[in-house]
Amino acid sequence: MEVGFLGLGIMGKAMALNLLRNGFKVTVWNRTLSKCDELLEHGASVGETPAAVVNKCKYTIAMLSDPSAAIAVACGEDGVVEASCNGKCYIDMSTVDADTSTKICEAVTSKGGRFLEAPVSGSKKPAEDGQLIILAAGEKGLYDEAIPIFDVLGKKSFFLGQVGNGAKMKLVVNMIMGSMMNAFSEGLELADKSGLDPSTLLDVLDLGAMANPMFKMKGPSMLQKKYPPAFPLKHQQKDMRLAIALGDENAVSMPVAAVANEAFKKARSMGLGDEDFSAVHEAVKASKS
Repeated sequence: MEVGFLGLGIMGKAMALNLLRNGFKVTVWNRTLSKCDELLEHGASVGETPAAVVNKCKYTIAMLSDPSAAIAVACGEDGVVEASCNGKCYIDMSTVDADTSTKICEAVTSKGGRFLEAPVSGSKKPAEDGQLIILAAGEKGLYDEAIPIFDVLGKKSFFLGQVGNGAKMKLVVNMIMGSMMNAFSEGLELADKSGLDPSTLLDVLDLGAMANPMFKMKGPSMLQKKYPPAFPLKHQQKDMRLAIALGDENAVSMPVAAVANEAFKKARSMGLGDEDFSAVHEAVKASKS
């Protein structure tokens, strides 16, 4: 199976490499073309534009940074829509809001293409290991056809119905994750300022009902003030913003998420946007000093 892949950031690069390693023919594109070099070494081809990739491949995947990038790649000059005809299949795995996903779907299908949104839960390591959770919505037939792709990229795929539901589910998941990380950061700081050893707190948490992979993986590096970006903080803050907007649309009060969003915004103002989202710990510490 030949697959196109648009967007070679932290996630996209790992996902495209997994497809290559599992026997797929992959044609890649990235706005900064030098990011394609490593994929070329592993046997990928390079398309000059998103439209060129779609022209070549029946199935094209996108993993882009935010709604504006997703719209630009799909609907802009030399974009996906220009080549979306005769049943060409576009699978957008970016994290965007439901309105953006719906707009892209309508643009693609109006030209005769097929569309599936499939944002993922998971960061750099799950992407590298093919252990993502895929939250798909849209055309069920395309979802069924894409299962061989999803089986390489993830450990579990969900089909959630109409376009927009995948985007909504991803935003809810990331809202919970961001709120948890903020509370975790406050707990580490409270333990430290109370004269306790935060590393002991990590051990206690890991043995109780609140044990989870995120605390276990992120906690030790947070105590060392090291935040290698598995999921950049600027993207977490974007997802918090979009989740809060979803809450507004549905009249859901979200005071915990709103406060967490402010902490991520503060971290961005401190120049931490490109660090891992766990770097919100530094904003929490700054607010307590």
